[in-house]
Amino acid sequence: MTDPAHAPDDTTVVERFTPTSGRVSGIVGLITAGVVLVVAVVDWDAGTPLGVAILSLLGALLVWSALLRPAVWVTSRDLVLRGMFSTTRVPLAAIDSVIVTQVLAVKVGEHRYVSPVIGYTVRQTMKAKVREGQSPTSSSPGPAADHQAFVEARIAHMAQDTRDRLGIRKGSPEQQALAAQVRRTCAVPELAAGAVVVLAFLVWLVVG
Repeated sequence: MTDPAHAPDDTTVVERFTPTSGRVSGIVGLITAGVVLVVAVVDWDAGTPLGVAILSLLGALLVWSALLRPAVWVTSRDLVLRGMFSTTRVPLAAIDSVIVTQVLAVKVGEHRYVSPVIGYTVRQTMKAKVREGQSPTSSSPGPAADHQAFVEARIAHMAQDTRDRLGIRKGSPEQQALAAQVRRTCAVPELAAGAVVVLAFLVWLVVG
C-alpha cells in the first residue's frame, strides 16, 4: 500500500469540468461594468464620474468573483473547488460520496464541501421529478447525457480509482488521515482588490 503522506502533490490539472451556469451572465456583467467605466472616464472629474468609476470596478470584481472565478477541476491527487473568495483542495481518496443537486456536494468524513459551479436548475429539478418521479441525482438520474450526471459519476470514479491505486479502503484510518488534509486557501488578490476599491469609495464619499 502506498503511504498517502508521501503521495505526490501534483497541481497539474487532469480534468476540468465545464460550469453549468453563470458564465454568460458573468461575461455580460463584465462588459456592462466596462462600458460604465469607460463612460465615467470620458466624463472624468472628482465628482460623480469618479464615484461611478469606483462602483463599476467594484461591480466588475463582484461579477468576476461570483460568476467567473468559481471552478471545479481535478489533479492527480485532489478535487479542487474554487469559490468566490477561497479555494478548497480535497484529496480524491478521502471522498466518501458525491452528489449533484442544485449544487455539487462532496462528503468527506463528517464534513461536506459544496460548489455552485455544477448543479441542476430549478426547472431541471422539477422536470426530473415529473419524469418517472425521479430527482436529478446519480441514484436516480435524468437522461444519461446530463453533464451534471457525468460530472458526479466521473468524480466518484476518480476517487475510487485513486483509493484503489493507493490501496486505501473506505472508512479506513488511512482515509480518515487523508480527510484531515483538506486545505482551504483564501483568494488574496480578490480580497485585497475588494478592500482597496471599498476603501477608495469610502474616501470618495468623505472627500466628495
